[in-house]
Amino acid sequence: MTNRPFKTGVSRAQPSLLPPSVEDYVGPDNPVRAIEAYVGALDLARLGFRHAGAVGGGAGQPPYDPADLLKLYLYGYLNQLRSSRRLEREAGRNLELIWLLHGLTPGYRTIAKFRRDNWAALKAANRSFVLVARELGLLGGTLVAIDGAFFDGNASKGSIATRKRLAAELAAIERDIEAYGAALEATDTAEADPPGGDDRGPDGGRKGGDVGREMAALMAERARRQAELDALAASGETQVSRTDADARLLTKRGHTIAGYNVQIAVDDAHKLIVASEVVDDGNDTGQLHAMAQAARDALAVETLTVVADVGYFNGDTLRACEADALTAYVPEADKNRRLAKQGRFTLKAFVYGAAEDVYVCPAGATLRPMAGHTQDAAGKRYVRYAALQSGCGACRLRARCLTDKARRREVHRWEHQDVVERHRARMAAPEADAIVRRRAALAEHPFGTLKCRAGYRHFLVRGFDRVRGEWGLMALAYNFTRVLAILGLDAFVAAMARRAAELLLFSLRRALQLAGGVGAGFLTRSGIGFARNSAVTRAQIRLAA
Repeated sequence: MTNRPFKTGVSRAQPSLLPPSVEDYVGPDNPVRAIEAYVGALDLARLGFRHAGAVGGGAGQPPYDPADLLKLYLYGYLNQLRSSRRLEREAGRNLELIWLLHGLTPGYRTIAKFRRDNWAALKAANRSFVLVARELGLLGGTLVAIDGAFFDGNASKGSIATRKRLAAELAAIERDIEAYGAALEATDTAEADPPGGDDRGPDGGRKGGDVGREMAALMAERARRQAELDALAASGETQVSRTDADARLLTKRGHTIAGYNVQIAVDDAHKLIVASEVVDDGNDTGQLHAMAQAARDALAVETLTVVADVGYFNGDTLRACEADALTAYVPEADKNRRLAKQGRFTLKAFVYGAAEDVYVCPAGATLRPMAGHTQDAAGKRYVRYAALQSGCGACRLRARCLTDKARRREVHRWEHQDVVERHRARMAAPEADAIVRRRAALAEHPFGTLKCRAGYRHFLVRGFDRVRGEWGLMALAYNFTRVLAILGLDAFVAAMARRAAELLLFSLRRALQLAGGVGAGFLTRSGIGFARNSAVTRAQIRLAA
């Protein structure tokens, strides 16, 4: 007996009468089976995937089934594989993908085109998974946390220019044009010299030709910069991106990126993303109501409690939430901290009397409303309240209330300030602190998982539509992982099998209605075709029953 120091495998040259099948390499507890079950339970044609539900093809090679490409992408985003070239390589060597795709190996161009062309369907698939989670009872439907995070786009910061930067670049080009103009004049003068003179120009190059080409290039560059400035003025935008037209320079806490702002609403029950959107606004102030409304629609509830951080505080959005039965908890930034440190009276020191519609200052004087309204840059209207000039001049607390040049104290009150005051009263309630603390555990969990665990800090595609489609894949992968961890593989596959069976029955009934007496052959072919396209197996049907 040979004494072998290590374990040895089977020789690659050893023939085998019955080689193992691909099915043997994917065990019954492999998570890839959840992807197979989920995609098999989708109505891809209804979601809007191209070529979904196709019965017969035309001339040439038939297209890949969108179900297979969706499986490939879902597997990739679940396993940190996003590049179309990497997915192409993995499809030919990864046993799980070989099992999932039945040995198909689509090229990277086909893979990339699927993500590019089906962005709307990918968004719809993400929304449909939220409906699945709701049907499975995994959503609480009472509290959601809203937050936003910056994701880098497929563009550099240098490719995005603001009006200020364009004006500076245009001025620099103008200076270069003046310098080259002087060089051309010097060249013209030098060309008038005797033939034995130096043929080098003032810039060190050959006379005339090089300077003329540089001048023409500068003139063309000036025309491009001026066209970009004119386009900004016409559109009202503040930035122009030369690589990704929809990417923007976004700044938060001194950090600037070229990309997009992703907004999410996370349910309290299992930290699932129930609503999301991609915007190009670096400020979260105006996003609260839209995200809260989207979350309520996804949860199919009448009322909803939403919590967000201080960056979402905005009177208009709070008013919109109150009108739509959305109870908001948003901390308010202390904008009077500097005055408080100086020992000066802030707005909080002035008490409003709703019955008399007046303010009372710390000294007991009354500030009454003035005629007319003032309006800020955002269009919000304010009522101005002012004290008597004689009273302020003789007030013992004048030094803590007014500057040396001010004659009287004025207070500006938003015309819907009662909304803000009701919100402040709600934030002062005992339960508000617990709700606000809950926000960080909910809203920051998905972003931390996607950015730190999966490494998804940037988008691979360009343009709002395609970026939103890729974000749909990211959010779907996150929710998919969460639901699979909560239910377990067997329960998830069983739930998807039930949905697939229901979908098959619905398709058969729809085919029967469309057939309208044409014959059983049409119905049979339609049913078989749908079963093949939706990947509903007999085992799944038995499991659903």
